Amino acid sequence: MPNWGGGAKCGACEKTVYHAEEIQCNGRSFHKTCFLCMACRKALDSTTVAAHESEIYCKTCYGRKYGPKGIGFGQGAGCLSTDTGDHLGLNLQQGSPKSARPSTPTNPSKFAKKMVDVDKCPRCGKSVYAAEKIMGGGKPWHKTCFRCAICGKSLESTNVTDKDGELYCKACYAKNFGPKGIGFGGFTQVEKKE
Repeated sequence: MPNWGGGAKCGACEKTVYHAEEIQCNGRSFHKTCFLCMACRKALDSTTVAAHESEIYCKTCYGRKYGPKGIGFGQGAGCLSTDTGDHLGLNLQQGSPKSARPSTPTNPSKFAKKMVDVDKCPRCGKSVYAAEKIMGGGKPWHKTCFRCAICGKSLESTNVTDKDGELYCKACYAKNFGPKGIGFGGFTQVEKKE
């Protein structure tokens, strides 16, 4: 049947969408008033929309339904998200592509090599992964371990020095390993004894 009335059909309400009220997403047209998250009904725009096949969600609901699950996949790094979105009617798919991945690696030798090659932090001895790695003194450090060995001050590339595999701030390095004598190490004048 021909479309005599003009525009395309709305992806949400199936009514005709005219050009003045049209928002396009994922090859489909929507009314501005119908461009809502399918779970929480929050209004969407080009920066907050996440499309999955023919469904549109806000980024939060999309993450709850289709994003990775477990420790470290919450609202910030290192948190555990237990909000599954059940109160929004999100039924998590048990057979989603994320859970359908094999639990054993396809090439065990490659996997084993990666596990052996993980760098160890010289301060705490634990594995240092790329997201938390800072290089100092030619070695990888955790961001939290990248501190002066004496005063505990957090270090940056502009104030770090290393000696014998340990990191120091420039002030502690100068006090402990720098030159000694008049004019060095905080001495500014010499008292004369008579």
